[in-house]
Amino acid sequence: MEDALDDLARILKAPHVTLRNRYGAFAMRMAESLATGLAIGMGFAIVRIFAG
Repeated sequence: MEDALDDLARILKAPHVTLRNRYGAFAMRMAESLATGLAIGMGFAIVRIFAG
């Protein structure tokens, strides 16, 4: 019983995982991919404007 209470106390003292911590890296990666895609698209648009 004492072990169960120790485990419960350890679980309650552990830092809580928030959605921001869990999905923050994923969101940053998606934002990076979006920015890269926009930069490439703008580059192609500029080249087409000057070529045409």
